[in-house]
Amino acid sequence: MSKSISSPNNTFVRHIITHYLKYDKENPFIFISAVLAFLGIAAGVMVLMIAMGIMNGTQKEFTKKLFVMNYPLTLLPIEENATNDALVQQIQGKFPQFKISPYYTTQVITKNEGAVQGSLLYGVDFDKEAAINHVFAEARGDSENKFRVIIGDALSFEMNTPKEAKVTLYFSEQQAVGFGTMPLQKRFLVDGVFDSGLKAYDKAIMYTSLEAFEKLLKRKDGIYDGLHIYTEEPMKEIKALRDFLPDNIIVEGWWQQNGNFFSAMEMEKKALFLVLLLIILVASLNIISSLLMTVMSRRAEIALMRTLGATKAEIRSIFFKLGLIIGSAGIVAGTVLGGFGIWVLTTFDIISMPEDVYGTNRLPVDLTLSDFSFIILGTSLIIFLSSLYPAKKASETDPLTVLRNE
Repeated sequence: MSKSISSPNNTFVRHIITHYLKYDKENPFIFISAVLAFLGIAAGVMVLMIAMGIMNGTQKEFTKKLFVMNYPLTLLPIEENATNDALVQQIQGKFPQFKISPYYTTQVITKNEGAVQGSLLYGVDFDKEAAINHVFAEARGDSENKFRVIIGDALSFEMNTPKEAKVTLYFSEQQAVGFGTMPLQKRFLVDGVFDSGLKAYDKAIMYTSLEAFEKLLKRKDGIYDGLHIYTEEPMKEIKALRDFLPDNIIVEGWWQQNGNFFSAMEMEKKALFLVLLLIILVASLNIISSLLMTVMSRRAEIALMRTLGATKAEIRSIFFKLGLIIGSAGIVAGTVLGGFGIWVLTTFDIISMPEDVYGTNRLPVDLTLSDFSFIILGTSLIIFLSSLYPAKKASETDPLTVLRNE
């Protein structure tokens, strides 16, 4: 019995909605307003998808670069001699999944052919460093000279020191010369040139062997300035590592070393989402105005339907679903256009970028499922709310008043 009652009602509602979606020669502006609402929703969804994809892609590109050059986890000693070979063995026994590269570090001045540049020199085990740093691994040469360096391409260009060339490094330590002293200096062989994609790193960071530090700066074998650790899930494992280590060692994650930078990017991403959502909000006003104009122009028809037995719920359903159809069509069209736009940007080099500034010469676009879900959810909520008021006004039409005035 209930099916026989509800089925005609649904058929009636669908028939009226189909009728109202057609172009009306007597009221063309209503149809145009609905089309504008559809286009506004589609444009808003498309722009949101592309903008969020670019923001997320840029963030991931910077994360990838900084993850490599900053290392997932870094151990820094508070007390001298705290980071040593014994500690490395203990950590490796407790966390066998970790890849560890001990290092020395000091500041140096690089000089060649009159060009001078301050740099940060790391002393590393070349094999262990290559296991956790693919940028270093790709650049390293095959020289066995302990006084060899791996430098960034930006520094190599400024110093005019390609691979196999020599470069002079000045240290802060002093050496005796005659009756006085002068800064310790040493000529190093350029064994490789790396390109991290970030000019600031390529200009400031250099790598040499542990033996060079031990020979020149008298560092003790097996006692390091810190440890670089690679792990697939540093954010999850940092707490367990802190609990395991003594209090005289600090553990830093790569995200903590660049916390302000990523916080600013995340805030910018949220602000951009809210600003672009206003496009959809403006488009939703077109839905409201279009539906209200439809209600006003169809008052006689609504009154006639009411006198013929249509209920308030059916009238409300007609205009509510009409708004949802316009909005949903806009979402679908915007999703298709946004997906196509992202495909074009990722496939063709339409927009070029300065690699020394952004770390990549192509526009990075990567729309995540969570961002896409937020876009669809936010747009759907706006459309839902925009359809409520016109539907309510249509259902409140008094057939007696309307027919008396007509």
